[in-house]
Amino acid sequence: MPLRDLLLRIAEIYDPSGSASGDRADVALLNGIKERRDLPLPERCTAEGFGGMGNMAVVPWIGVFDKGINTNPQQGVYLAYLFDRERTSVTLSLQQGVTTIVESAGYGKGARLHAFLTARGASYRPALPPEMARTWQDVVHLDVPTRHWRPRAYEKANIAAKRYELADLPSEEQLAEDLREAVQLLNYAAVVDRYFADFEMPAAGDLDLSYQAPLVEPGSPGGSESEDAGDPLSGFKEGNSGDYYTDVSGGRQRRGRLHEKLVKEFAEHAAACGYRPVNLNVDKRDLVLRRQNLHGQDWLVEAKTVPERKAYVAVREAVAQLLEYRHFYYRERDEQDPHLVALFSAPIGHYAPYLETLGITAIWPSERCPGAWEGTSLTEQWELVQPTS
Repeated sequence: MPLRDLLLRIAEIYDPSGSASGDRADVALLNGIKERRDLPLPERCTAEGFGGMGNMAVVPWIGVFDKGINTNPQQGVYLAYLFDRERTSVTLSLQQGVTTIVESAGYGKGARLHAFLTARGASYRPALPPEMARTWQDVVHLDVPTRHWRPRAYEKANIAAKRYELADLPSEEQLAEDLREAVQLLNYAAVVDRYFADFEMPAAGDLDLSYQAPLVEPGSPGGSESEDAGDPLSGFKEGNSGDYYTDVSGGRQRRGRLHEKLVKEFAEHAAACGYRPVNLNVDKRDLVLRRQNLHGQDWLVEAKTVPERKAYVAVREAVAQLLEYRHFYYRERDEQDPHLVALFSAPIGHYAPYLETLGITAIWPSERCPGAWEGTSLTEQWELVQPTS
């Protein structure tokens, strides 16, 4: 039975009610997938069907695993064909394993888990080749009630996806080609996952439950500020760098606007290096740098303060926002891709070479020489830091 026929057959006979008994036709079909030899699986890949343990799952799915990367859907990254509750569609998704996170991190099965999966999922996407990622932007929507925590987590654990309506399922050849491409995406994501394996996950109390991957209204105005060649800071407006108070659970807290201070100091430094820093009329972007002799070329800067011993939090947020802003402010408008610059308030250690693998340059204030800046390799080429030799 080819892949196309298998997907249609599962949708036709699967019944989410009752117990997952092996003598049921739908359970037997799913259980038998791992023994099949007629599926268009790329080299090193295996497949396995899942329909629940004990009781039937509300949605069935097929996992596809690269044996050189991961064969356990509870952790790491893998591929999954996820059927929606009514089985009118199936989505091929690059997934993050959720079970190990639930069991070890204390996030629970709701908002905190979703916040973590969403933020971390955004950190994988810059590693995907842009020409491929553009065709894998579907979301996973399984249409399940809130009480079914696991499929709800699958929705948030998505990194990249392609959705098929079963009434208009592509040919076997197209499905096979899409699967080969998905395995390539899996290999790119695995590089990022190896970095995450070495780093401690944030505590449940540190998660921002309001976080969403930043969205920008396509077509919103940007980059139309008036030019003033006589003042390199004419497009920059200083934010309030003084302390402010905010209402939080338990009372009011005093907080410092370190973010605005960091942006201001870097803008002044960039201006001294021959750049024109802009934060007026550029919507949600922290800062855009431009040079007079490079028309149309932007340096897109996202600034993050680095919490003590939690550089990973700042890195993940910077990656997510730079990716989103590049897509909506530049690629959606057919503009030239900007250089991506992550600006940090402190050194980020071994995350710096990781960012370079994603095409993101990092820069931060020097701890050895007050008033100077340090960064990854391109910052020297761009004359934003002093040469090391």
